[in-house]
Amino acid sequence: MSEQIIIGLAAIIVLGIFAQWVAWHFKLPSILLLLLFGFIVGPFTGYLQPDKFFGELLFPFVSISVAIILFEGGLSLKLDELKPIFKVVRNLITIGTLVTWSLTSLAAYYFIPLTWNFSVLLGAILVVTGPTVIMPLLRLVKPKGQINSILKWEGIVNDPIGAMLALLVFETIISTGFFDATLTTGITIFKTVVISSAIGVIGAYLLVFLLKKDYIPDFLQNPSSLAIIILVFALANTIQSESGLFAVTIMGIILANQHQVVVEHIIEFKENLRVLLLSSLFIVLAARLKLTEIALLQTGSFIFVGLLIFAIRPLTIFASTIGSHLNWKEKLYLSWMAPRGIVAAAVTSIFALELEHHGIKGAEILVPIMFLIIVSTIVVYGLSAIPLAKVLHISDIDPQGILIVGINHLSKDIYKILKKYNIKVLLVDNNWDKVTNTRREGIDAMFGSIVSEKTLEHINLEGIGKFIAFTPNKGINSLAAIYFSRIFESADVYQINTAPKFNQDLSKELRSNYLSSQKLEYPLLEHYDETIKVKATKITEEYSFDNFIEQYGNDNVYPLFILSKDNKLTVFSDKNQPKPKNGETLITVILNENVKLQFNKQESRGIE
Repeated sequence: MSEQIIIGLAAIIVLGIFAQWVAWHFKLPSILLLLLFGFIVGPFTGYLQPDKFFGELLFPFVSISVAIILFEGGLSLKLDELKPIFKVVRNLITIGTLVTWSLTSLAAYYFIPLTWNFSVLLGAILVVTGPTVIMPLLRLVKPKGQINSILKWEGIVNDPIGAMLALLVFETIISTGFFDATLTTGITIFKTVVISSAIGVIGAYLLVFLLKKDYIPDFLQNPSSLAIIILVFALANTIQSESGLFAVTIMGIILANQHQVVVEHIIEFKENLRVLLLSSLFIVLAARLKLTEIALLQTGSFIFVGLLIFAIRPLTIFASTIGSHLNWKEKLYLSWMAPRGIVAAAVTSIFALELEHHGIKGAEILVPIMFLIIVSTIVVYGLSAIPLAKVLHISDIDPQGILIVGINHLSKDIYKILKKYNIKVLLVDNNWDKVTNTRREGIDAMFGSIVSEKTLEHINLEGIGKFIAFTPNKGINSLAAIYFSRIFESADVYQINTAPKFNQDLSKELRSNYLSSQKLEYPLLEHYDETIKVKATKITEEYSFDNFIEQYGNDNVYPLFILSKDNKLTVFSDKNQPKPKNGETLITVILNENVKLQFNKQESRGIE
C-alpha cells in the first residue's frame, strides 16, 4: 500500500511539472495541460482516485495549498501600482462583482438549470477571475499600459471576495429561517472581513518583527514564513470557516508594501512553491471528476458558458469602466480575459461536498459545471489571448529591446546600430554629465543608479526583453544582473567581464552570462574606446561568417548579436555561440590588431 501511495504522489508531481514544461515550450496555458493530465489519470483511466488516495486529508491539503497560492499573489500587489488604476479596480470589485454575481446567477437558473440556491452559490463563486491562470497568460502576452496591473489586482483581490460570498450563500442555504439567515450573514461578514483581516495584519507584522530583530536565522526564514502563513490561515478558518483566504491575502499585501525588511527571498520561495502546488492541485481536482458527473452536463450548460464569456464578462467590464481613461482596445481586451482557476475549482469542490454532508441534493452537478467553465474559459481565452493582443497592437509578446547599464562608446555604438533596425535600446548611467551628453546625441538615456529602488521603479521596460550590464564595477554589474534575472529570463541577462585574466573570476552564482565571451573584458573597452568599432555585416552565400572571420582575424572579433530576417535578436555569450545563417545580420566588436597587442603588454604589467 505504501508503495502505491509513493508511486501516486510521484505521478502527480512528475505529471504536473512535465505539463508546466510542455506549456512553457509550446507557449500554451499550463492549466489546460494540467487538467488534461488530471482527466486522463482520473475519470478516463481510473489510475488516480484522490478521495481514496488522500482520504480526509484531501480538502485540508487543498485549502492550505490555495491559501499559500493566494498569499503569493498578495505579495505581487504593490500599492504604488494601484494608484493610477484605483478607480477601475474599485469598480471591478464592487460594481463588477454585483453585475457578475447577479447575471451569472440568472443565467445558471434559466439555462443549466439549477435551483435558485445553487444558482446564487455558483454566481458567487464565479465572481473570481483566476489569477493563477491570468498571470501566466500575462507573462506570455506582455500587454502594454495598465491592462496587466488591472487584471492582476482584480484577480487576486476577487478570489477571497468570491470565497466569502460563496460562504455567505452557503450559510444561508443551510439556515432554517429568514431571521437565522440574516443573523448568520451579518456574523459571517464581520468574522471574515474584520477578524480575518486583523489576523492577517498581525501575522504580517509578526513576521516583519521577527525578521527585523534577527530572531530568525537565514536558513529558517522561508520555513518560518510558511509556518506563519499556515497558522494565520488556520486561525482565521477556526473563527470563521473559509475566511482564511481573506487573511492570507491581506498578509501578503502588507508584506509586499512594507519597507522595514527585505522579503524578496520569501517571494522567490513562494513562487517556486506555488508552481509545485498549483501543478499538483489541478491534477488532483481534475482526477476527482467521475464520468457519471460529466454525463450530467446538458446543452444548457454549454449555453451558460457561452453567456459567461460573450455577454456577462463584457457587460461587467462596460459597467465598471464607465468614465475611466481606458480606450476601447483596453476595454475590449479586459472583456476578453476572465479565465477561472484553482480557487473556483477548490471552493466549488469544498462547498459541493459540504452540501452533500448536509443532505442537500443536487450539489453533485456543481463540480462538473465548474470544470466545464474552467476548461472552456482557459481554451477560449488562452488560445486567443496572444492573437487578439497582436490584432489590437497592445502587447510586447516577444520584446527585442535591450536595457544597457553603463554609458561608454561601445554602448552608444550599439544603440546607434540597433536603432537602424528598429530595436529599442535604453541606456542608464549614474553619471549626470554622461547622460546629458548622450541625450544631446539623440540617444535615449536615463539618469540613475541601477541598484536604486527609485530608479528601478521609473524604468519603462515596454518593448525591452534583454539586459546588459556594461559598467566597470563588477559588483554593480552582478547585483543588477541578479535583480533583472527576476524580471527577464536569466538567459536574456548579460554582463561584461570586468576581471583581467590574472584575477579570479566571479563565482557563477554571483553573475549572469558574459556578453560575447569571457575574453571581452571591460578594461579593453575602457582604454581603447576610440580604436574599437561596432560593425553590422550581412551574411550571404558570397560572404559567409567564415569569410568574415578570415578577413578580420578570430582574435580581433567579438560577436555581439545576430539579427534575423524578421528582426529577432540573438545575443552571443560565453554559453551561446551561434553561427549566423545566410540573410542574417552579424553585429560585432572589431579590435585593431595593434591595440590588441599593446593591451596585452600593459595587462601583463598589471594595468587594469
